[in-house]
This record gives sequence, structure tokens and C-alpha cells, in this order.
Amino acid sequence: MKTDVQIAQEAKMLPIVEIGERLGLDEDELELYGKYKAKISLDAYKRLEGREDGKLILVTAINPTSAGEGKTTTNVGLSMGLNKIGKKAITTLREPSLGPCFGVKGGAAGGGYAQVVPMDDINLHFTGDIHAITTANNLLAALIDNHIHQGNNLNLDPRRITWKRALDMNDRALRDIVIGLGGRGNGVPRQDGFDISVASEIMAILCLATNMDDLKSRLSKMIVGYTYDNEPVTAGQLDATGALALLLKDAIKPNLVQTLENTPAIIHGGPFANIAHGCNSVMATKTALKLADYVVTEAGFGADLGAEKFFNIKCRYAGLKPNAVVIVATVRALKNHGGVSKAELSQENMEALAKGFENLEKQIENVSKFGVPSVVALNRFPTDTEKELEFVQERCKELGVNVVLSEVWAKGGEGGTELAEKVVELAEDRKSGYKPLYDLDLTIKEKIETIAKEIYGAEGVEFTVKALKEIAKYEKIGLDKLPICMAKTQYSLSDNPKLLGRPKEFKITVSAVRASAGAGFLVALTGDIMTMPGLPRIPAANKMDILEDGEIIGLF
Repeated sequence: MKTDVQIAQEAKMLPIVEIGERLGLDEDELELYGKYKAKISLDAYKRLEGREDGKLILVTAINPTSAGEGKTTTNVGLSMGLNKIGKKAITTLREPSLGPCFGVKGGAAGGGYAQVVPMDDINLHFTGDIHAITTANNLLAALIDNHIHQGNNLNLDPRRITWKRALDMNDRALRDIVIGLGGRGNGVPRQDGFDISVASEIMAILCLATNMDDLKSRLSKMIVGYTYDNEPVTAGQLDATGALALLLKDAIKPNLVQTLENTPAIIHGGPFANIAHGCNSVMATKTALKLADYVVTEAGFGADLGAEKFFNIKCRYAGLKPNAVVIVATVRALKNHGGVSKAELSQENMEALAKGFENLEKQIENVSKFGVPSVVALNRFPTDTEKELEFVQERCKELGVNVVLSEVWAKGGEGGTELAEKVVELAEDRKSGYKPLYDLDLTIKEKIETIAKEIYGAEGVEFTVKALKEIAKYEKIGLDKLPICMAKTQYSLSDNPKLLGRPKEFKITVSAVRASAGAGFLVALTGDIMTMPGLPRIPAANKMDILEDGEIIGLF
């Protein structure tokens, strides 16, 4: 069996200019990055703004497991399947971070015969967007420390600096550091730390901004720390806004590539869903909606994280009204949620499947709370038995949700036509009643409790003393009307990654609350979630190489 990299390297890609022409983009609206990648000019959206939007389809999933679910693969395969049945479709995805690429996950461009290409470029430096975000983040950090060193006119308290440095890599040694050592000329010594770049507020802002003016407005509102009098200090007060926007002048433009079957793909922005809001950029989604009949987008990890934030944050701010949702699952992953080890997933186990199905049942309930119709895409594996597949189909039928067997990994778009037809049926025959889960006028605690109880199934929320103090501070400075971005483990509905399936009788512990005033949300940290991941015992990087002829090994 060919590897994903081998399949991708054998792809017959079309020049990206031709992909753009098929979408109706003028040649001067594309900024080329070689033959197969381009950025879409912001002028393109301005030209198309009056055009009617296409249908918006969200692809989400159950809580991820080591068995694999195939959410991105389904997204890509569905978009190709829609084209197979005569619909003009675009897939919109997030950009992969180098952290997980060299850590545990490897590449993130789909798999098998449902991939976006050029896969190696997309997984590595792509068009430099994440590097631009990293540089902007660290320019602001440098300006903060320089301001303190040069006299500190804003009265910033070095002990209350909240802005961290960033690096697009998993490096646990940088979580907590001390800077400014070595004498007076090296700045003021203080504690600091690094976040992974995709957790930077600047990434969230880039993904929520609707134009350059909006980007600059959001950047100016970022809180970098507090004065000795505990008053917030913003990037705007440091006169940093213009320089930050300048570094992001190209990064704000969506990236155009293609799938293995030459379906257009817009890949832009890459916030994680376990520590950020987990959705690709608003600019990418809104541009795609003007160019296609159907736009297939995704939100990170399970519906309890990515989909919840897609509905409550992205759709709320961007005025998006999704038409249908695809919830991805596999029999193997459901058995894993039911307690079966990865080594034994190939064996039929109806008891474990029934127990693990509860996770899918909860995610179906979660999507329904937002008023959007859904369908379950069951990625089929050769080891799945007919009895197991029938069980999932019957249980979903009892819940009023259809199940479609997906074979896009092995068959590409042809393996996704049945799913495509069901999605079209949902989007065109059933009216979406999309609505956010909570009202922004609720208190900060009430919004967090609503998410925990309604989406996770928790009995309640316990707030640490630190979290309560931070909530009181944000209420005092007028940030209490913002939506909530929960930072939580992706592996469980709870904040304990070991509680698989559908845990019951648990509480969520909020250890801290951070303000992302520029992005426009408050981040509630739960459990042991970290904004700078570490590498595993054997990183994926240890098995990567490039040969003399340019062949890449081990990337995915």
C-alpha cells in the first residue's frame, strides 16, 4: 500500500492559475507562490461581496482517539464527492502547525486518496503565514520589554506582563523561562514563557478579522499586561499596531491550493481547538462562499471543542449561517471509547461498541443544540464487521440521524458521493435554524457553566481562587460580554483525558481565565491543558528525511 506522501507526490496537479480561473478569479487576483500555490487578493472578495453565498457545511467529529477518525480526510473527500455529483465545491481547512507535524500527528492534509496538495509544502512552511504570526507576536514581546527598559512611561508592572513569546514548535523547556539576565544592558529581568504560535492571540485575530481595518482594530485592543495600579495596557498604547499589521499584510490573504482531484482548496489560519478557537479564517470561508455552491469547512477535534467554538465564536462574529453538519466517526474509534485497546480494535466487540457509541450520541446532541441538521459519516475500515456497521446505523436511526459509509480514503471523491448526496439533501431540503448556545449578556461564570453542562455533560464547574479573581478583573474592565473559548483536553468530554466515552457525574475545573480582548473572547483554562505542548518520547521528526531525488520520507 502506498503511503500518503507517495500518493501525494504522484498527483497530477493543475497550475494554480487554472484552478483560480475555474473559480472565476481573475489572474491579477492571484499572488503566485510557485506553480501550485497562490494567495487570493483581498480585492477579490470586495469584487464578489454582492454575490449570493453558497451553502456552508461543517465537518466535525467524535472525541479523537489514537485509532483515528479521519475528519480532514472526510472534509477533502466530501468536497471532491460534491464535485462528482455536479456541485461546484471548495474545501476550506486550517494550516498545519509544525509543532504536531514534528511531534505526534505528522502531516495534516488529509490522507489516502483524499488529500490536499502540494502536501509537503502545506505541512512545512507553506506560504509563511505562521512564521509571520510568530514574528509579529515576538515583535510585540520585544516592544514590551524595550518599553520597560527605556523608562516604562506606561507604568507596566513586569510581574503582570501577560503577553508571551511564541514559537511554532513543541518545546516544553520554553514554557517558563527567565529573561533579561546578564546585566543592565540586557533589559529588566523577569519571568516569561513561550506559547506555541497557533495559540497566539494574533493567530486568533488573523482568523477572525474581516479586512485589514478590522485586523488593525483587533490588534490594537490586545492586552499585554497590567500597570502597578492593575489597569490594562494594550498593544495600541505601545504604538505597535501599525508594525504588527505590516508583518501580517500577506498573511491575511487566503491561500489557494487543490485536492488530488483538482478540487479547489482554501487553506488559511491554524488555531488549535483545544487551546484556541480551532477554525480556519473568516476571510477564507467568506471568500469561498462567494466562489462556490458548497463550501466544506472543518473545526478542530470533537464537536465539544471545534464545533462549539465554530458556532459560538466564529459564526457569531462573522454572521455565518451553516446549512448542515457532518459528524465523523469510525467503528474502531467508538470501540476505543468503549474501553478496547488499540491492539484489539480489529476484533468484533459489540459491548464496547455500544458503550463507545455514547460519545457519538452526545456529539449528535451537541450539534442539535445549535439548530443545524447533521449526518454521521462512518469511515469504513476493512476490519469492520457488518454487525458492527449495522449497529451504528440502527442506533443513529433511532436518534433521527442518517449514517453514510464513507470510503474517501481508498476511493477519493467516488467514495464520497453518497455522503455528498445526503449533505445536499440536508442543506437544500431542511432549513437550518442556527443559533448560538448562549446569550452574551450572561455573566462570565454563567457562560462557562452553560458550555460545561450543555456540551460536556458536566454536573457543574469549580473555579479556582485565581480564576475567580481574574473573572472579577475582567468584569471590572468591561470584558464580561465576550464569548468564551474553552481550553480543554480534546480526548474527553470532561477535562480528564482518561475519561473516554460519555463520562457522567463529573465537574469541570477552571484553573485560570485569560483575556483575548483583540480576538474578542475570554479563554477559560481547564484541567492540565498547556499552551506550549511538548514532544513525545519518540517524535515524528526522528523518522523524517529527504532523499537525494527529493523524495520525502515520514512526513505522513
